Amino acid sequence: MRLGTPLSPSATRVMLLGAGELGKEVIIALQRLGVEVIAVDRYANAPGHQVAHRAYVTDMSDSSALRALIETEKPLLVVPEIEAIATEVLLEIEAAGLAEVIPTARAANLTMNREGIRRLAAETLGLPTSPYVFADSLSEMTDAANKLGYPVIVKPVMSSSGKGQSRIDHASQLQAAWDDAASGGRINKGRVIVEGVIDFDYEITLLTVRAIGSNDMIETHFCEPIGHVQVKGDYVESWQPQSMSVAARARAQEIAAAVTGNLGGRGIFGVELFVKGDTVWFSEVSPRPHDTGMVTMATQRQNEFELHARAILGLPVDVSLREPGASAVIYGGMDATGIAFNGVADALRIPGVDLRLFGKPQAFPRRRMGVALSSGPDTDEARRRAKAASATVKPVKA
Repeated sequence: MRLGTPLSPSATRVMLLGAGELGKEVIIALQRLGVEVIAVDRYANAPGHQVAHRAYVTDMSDSSALRALIETEKPLLVVPEIEAIATEVLLEIEAAGLAEVIPTARAANLTMNREGIRRLAAETLGLPTSPYVFADSLSEMTDAANKLGYPVIVKPVMSSSGKGQSRIDHASQLQAAWDDAASGGRINKGRVIVEGVIDFDYEITLLTVRAIGSNDMIETHFCEPIGHVQVKGDYVESWQPQSMSVAARARAQEIAAAVTGNLGGRGIFGVELFVKGDTVWFSEVSPRPHDTGMVTMATQRQNEFELHARAILGLPVDVSLREPGASAVIYGGMDATGIAFNGVADALRIPGVDLRLFGKPQAFPRRRMGVALSSGPDTDEARRRAKAASATVKPVKA
């Protein structure tokens, strides 16, 4: 691909649908390569809006509004970064040759809904997953939980970062879980997935990159596995590399290659997997940078955002690890607009530590407002440093 000059007739235009903290880093990586970037989000002054060439606020689940915006801007590439998108428009745009959708319109359509990707993995590809049932009502959800046996996990079919997700240990929690799923999903589809709980040792994100190789064919690359801790489905810390047995590592790469190969296209995929000994189960996949992958800003020669930018532009990638590292989330801790942060200097005095403060205009108690990054001689020390830095940064009302 020939790259042009931003804001000129030769410009290579990329439109990001979703401009949160992950989108912001993708935009920065694209701009370093001279790409003209248009950032779209559902609220004003989103993190990616602050660094893009142009920014729009629109409801991306509105088919007409989304199509009109794409037709107006005429981007070369459309890059979905969130779930709440009218993916049928992406299918139409791609079919009409108006823009290329990353990684493909089909992949975006399948992965924006947990039902599509779970049925692809378990029923089409025959990959091991947790047992599951889809439910359209509280009554169906109750029957599913009784069938699978408690405990179960309930998730909206469309959500991210653990929103609307609940662990159910007994029937008295079902009504609250149904209500939480309805309010926590990106779009309330009135449908949930009920999953049986797997007895696993740890879970990983295997960042998988599909990029054009020297022979002009797509090649699949794997970053070192990322370990992470989640609370109610929301990532709170991650580290890289996660130690795995040789057999488990090989199986994880086999599963990731099968899923991403079927989805096709170019770019980075965050493949989530459960691991127990040498046994690996597929959990979910995101066809874009992953929140747990923010640790790569401290660990890899090219972080996940740079890898995504290069892969979608048809450029070479390097997934090599530079050193062990970790990340820990900085939460808003309050409901407030335009918060400030104390303790930044003290956090940055911790050896090997760096910070990313996202610039989100509004804080909530459990909203990610930043992340502490650290490197270290090993992941244990890196995790200690990242958590110490995260605890040192104190959001306050301005």
